[in-house]
Amino acid sequence: MSVSKENVIERLKTVNGPDFTGNIVDLGMVSDIFIADSKVFFSITVPAARAQEMEPLRAAAERVVKAIPGVASAMVALTAEKKGGGMEAPVPPRPAAPRPAAAPQPAPQRAAPQAPASQSHGKRGVPGIDAIIAVASGKGGVGKSTTAVNLALGLAANGLKVGVLDADIYGPSMPRLLDIHGRPQTVDGKILKPMENYGLKVMSMGFLVDEETPMIWRGPMVMSALTQMLREVEWGSLDVLVVDMPPGTGDAQLTMAQQVPLAGAVIVSTPQDLALIDARKGLNMFKKVDVPLLGIIENMSYFLAPDTGKRYDIFGHGGARREAERLGVTFLGEVPLEMGIRESSDAGAPVVVSKPDSAEAKIYRDIATKVWDRVNEERGAAEAAVPSIVFE
Repeated sequence: MSVSKENVIERLKTVNGPDFTGNIVDLGMVSDIFIADSKVFFSITVPAARAQEMEPLRAAAERVVKAIPGVASAMVALTAEKKGGGMEAPVPPRPAAPRPAAAPQPAPQRAAPQAPASQSHGKRGVPGIDAIIAVASGKGGVGKSTTAVNLALGLAANGLKVGVLDADIYGPSMPRLLDIHGRPQTVDGKILKPMENYGLKVMSMGFLVDEETPMIWRGPMVMSALTQMLREVEWGSLDVLVVDMPPGTGDAQLTMAQQVPLAGAVIVSTPQDLALIDARKGLNMFKKVDVPLLGIIENMSYFLAPDTGKRYDIFGHGGARREAERLGVTFLGEVPLEMGIRESSDAGAPVVVSKPDSAEAKIYRDIATKVWDRVNEERGAAEAAVPSIVFE
């Protein structure tokens, strides 16, 4: 049974607005509704100051839409933006509680300092996943996705159980890089089963929509989709989940770094100064949200002519290593600009699995070893920083 926007809107009119005033449709709180493959996506615009208490409203909207015959699932996000959703009718403020009669006031006490939000509200882990690593870049076009998939395969070649989350909603690459086709199955119609190839468990928006379908979502809808692909997937038991982050340092990337319990981040850059400027932005973003920096990879570091073996530093050389030293961050390695890496990636058979004995595959496996060592170092440092209480 096909699902229409009209069906969704009619059901949403049964959801009361804040403080039971009107419904969320007539109050202008519902964004444009997007339907693909019987999955419904939309956001609800709420006052920023009351966003936390609006979670039951979001859940109610999701529940009534999921109950529509023909709806496979619903992704509903809260947004405090005024764009798109309209908000023609203002959401009424919470009615003020009646004031009690004046009573003698106790002596003022100094309020206890509040912990920062990132500390007071711990990031919720994903059951079965031991560590989550983000692979990021300050800009696109530096080979981040190719690096991420070969890093994941390198970790698997080193004996770890590995999954990959393709978090690049607008430009998912993993279906093509790993030669995976088809749609994921579901468990009880609710939890998705990850796709698999080369020993990796994989989830990507590219499995849920056609390759040429443009994604025109706003940030909150992207985050809702990412959250579901992370937490509503039957990952099973994994040593590490490698997250191929979207390029850049926008809202989606920052929110992902804030909400996902990352064991650390790997930054991918090319050697030239312009790319390094953007790489610094990525590094600073993770620093601000207290995500450990596992290190920097210099991609397209040099080119070896296949006929003569002569080396050419097409984009310069050593810039990422110098930047890592300057910032006190681990330099994880140099990956050459090699035709075989590009060809194998385009063919859906990354070099680590298609040419496991090649020099390039060894580079990725060595980088994977360094990354995992850094994860364990950061864990050890975190455990050492936790105070112990001794009773005598």
